[in-house]
Amino acid sequence: MAPRPEENGHIHNRIAMLRLERGVSRRELAEALGVHYQTVGYLERGEYSPSLLLALSIARYFDVPVEVVFSLEPFPRLGS
Repeated sequence: MAPRPEENGHIHNRIAMLRLERGVSRRELAEALGVHYQTVGYLERGEYSPSLLLALSIARYFDVPVEVVFSLEPFPRLGS
């Protein structure tokens, strides 16, 4: 039986896409969230999984449901 996506502990996200779409720098997002700007980079690259509080804060910052930002499975490629 193949492992379920959530069992590998990786959370996929669209933080970078949302940031670029809205013209927000990593530093600006980090300041709004109260985290170090490098944390935003770690999140975007999937090197760090956010706490529930941080995930909800990111979704609120972008004014979207948390499922728009985070997923247990890879997001489909845009434009394909």
